[in-house]
Amino acid sequence: MKMKLRKSVLFFLLVTFLAPIVLYTDTLGVHFTSSSSRNEFVEDVSAFTFAGEVRPLNVLPQESSTTLKEPLGIVYLENSAESGSNFSDDSSGENTRITRQLTEELAEDRTTNSSSLSKNSLDENPIRQVIDVEHEVDVETGKEASNETKLSAVGSGSGQIDVKEETRSQLLDGKSENALERKDRKRLKHSSQTSGKDTSREQVKAITEKQSERTVLPDARVRQLKDQLIQAKLYLSLSATRNNVHFIRELRLRMKEVHRALGDATKDSELPKNAYDKLKAMEQTLLKGKQIQDDCAAVVKKLRAMIHSSEEQLRVHKKQALFLTHLTAKTMPKGLHCLPLRLTTEYFMLNSSQQHFLNSERLDDPKLYHYALFSDNVFAAAVVVNSTITHAKDPSKHVFHVVTDRLNYAAMRMWFLANPPGKATIQVQNVEEFTWLNSSYSPVLKQLGSPSMIDYYFKNRRAESDPNLKFRNPKYLSIMNHLRFYLPEIFPKLNKVLFLDDDIVVQKDLTGLWSLDLKEKVIGVVETCGESFHRFDRYLNFSNPLISRNFDPRACGWAFGMNIFDLDEWRKQNITDVYHKWQSLNQDRLLWKLGTLPPGLITFWNRTYALDKSWHVLGLGYNPNVSQKDIERAAVIHYNGNLKPWLEIAIPKFRNYWARFVDYDHQYLRECNITP
Repeated sequence: MKMKLRKSVLFFLLVTFLAPIVLYTDTLGVHFTSSSSRNEFVEDVSAFTFAGEVRPLNVLPQESSTTLKEPLGIVYLENSAESGSNFSDDSSGENTRITRQLTEELAEDRTTNSSSLSKNSLDENPIRQVIDVEHEVDVETGKEASNETKLSAVGSGSGQIDVKEETRSQLLDGKSENALERKDRKRLKHSSQTSGKDTSREQVKAITEKQSERTVLPDARVRQLKDQLIQAKLYLSLSATRNNVHFIRELRLRMKEVHRALGDATKDSELPKNAYDKLKAMEQTLLKGKQIQDDCAAVVKKLRAMIHSSEEQLRVHKKQALFLTHLTAKTMPKGLHCLPLRLTTEYFMLNSSQQHFLNSERLDDPKLYHYALFSDNVFAAAVVVNSTITHAKDPSKHVFHVVTDRLNYAAMRMWFLANPPGKATIQVQNVEEFTWLNSSYSPVLKQLGSPSMIDYYFKNRRAESDPNLKFRNPKYLSIMNHLRFYLPEIFPKLNKVLFLDDDIVVQKDLTGLWSLDLKEKVIGVVETCGESFHRFDRYLNFSNPLISRNFDPRACGWAFGMNIFDLDEWRKQNITDVYHKWQSLNQDRLLWKLGTLPPGLITFWNRTYALDKSWHVLGLGYNPNVSQKDIERAAVIHYNGNLKPWLEIAIPKFRNYWARFVDYDHQYLRECNITP
């Protein structure tokens, strides 16, 4: 009983071992049908012979043709003792070849319906290709063995050898050409398929390279060199590495080399050719330091200290840069200082009859288009007038009222006498000739002359206590900056005036502004509340009850620079008295800091008419991200901010909009060395 059970178990074990091989090779069952085939089966079942080499037989489950296209492989059979019946399979192999071709065509039709991404991934997998080729070779070898066995079985008995030899000779004589044609056909098909695979591989490779280019940070080598310097400084400060004299000497040498290679380079293309060698040498030295110092806690602690120190240095440098920017913006360049001196000299050399402008009768004509321009910068005022006249449809109807200070009065008059604005009318006035404008009438004039205001501007201790440098701009000490609140007094016979700052450029005809109905509002403005910081709470002190009770902190702000004023409504609503009232309340600067925009927001509260944004585009003096499209369609562009277009610190891409209205070949500009 035990013997029967043992035999049964052994039988089932043998079956489970041989069944996968039978299913995979499809030849083992045929070998078991004849004694001759059993005698010829001398090779190990775990290997097969291919091109004279013994290779392992990979027993793998076959994949469905709908998911994987079986690649073709060219198998060259050799005449050897072990495979002497290579030519004997051609007769039955012809039928097998036809069946294989039909199967392959069906598989190709199915495979073409799958996604291109799946094809590429399969074609790019070298392991899958090797497995498939070996599987194909294995199947071919199995078919050849099966055909040979079948042919031997037919001739078994007394005439077995004669039948085999005769069949062999027939195959050699009659089917050799078919065999060669079949090999050529396979070779062509394989080559075309290989070229297709190569093409897909090249496409996938190109996509992969593009993706890798996107992920690689720009100027990676420069960044890596800078990171190495930071690591080197870290090792110089750690006690474990600092005590290693040889390492420290080598590290300092590498740091000098990296510093020399890096220089002022900001891009990889600016690095010298030996930069990569220096980088690799530093990597080796840093690796030695890592081996010496293996205390991660000490490294982390030191890195935190270095980060804190770097942040502090950054804060100091930012503050210093801000101060220098303000200083540069408010300092007169040498050329602009030379120009008014040169013009003043020329003006006083003129006869009294030559010092007057033409068309003075137009100055008070309310039917014309009047502009108010308050400036002490001759160069900037010239661009404003020139750009406006260039785009005016009828320049003869345009009148410019320029008001300047005593120092620049002669220079301003001389410039426009030497360069008259075509058919337009020009008037230049001295602010000191406005005798009605004095400290008894204007609270702001009284404040500007107060000891506390002078102390605020000229005492260093007060300067250090105020973190916001822009409120210490010296222009706030000039009454020129506050003349915009006295337009009805300056132009008593006019009903509408367009106010222009001297840092603007006109790009379109502006006469349409005079025909606008302001709907009983006093001023037409372009609102700037698209950004959160252009709200009332940015400019006014809402912790003061006077401000919080009367104004909305989220109200939309606006900007001076290009504003149309209805002077009739101004007089009717007595706006000047409103301005004086709030200026008196702000004597100690508790409601707002200095400047003209905060009192303008208060004075014209609920008295503004919103213009289309295309009339006035701001930010060209501080924001390099102003849209090119907005600039091109704007009627007026405004260089508000410190980066004025006549300074060297101007934003380069915006400078040309201003410079194209300057004649740099003018005699006065060349004499003062004013260049683009």
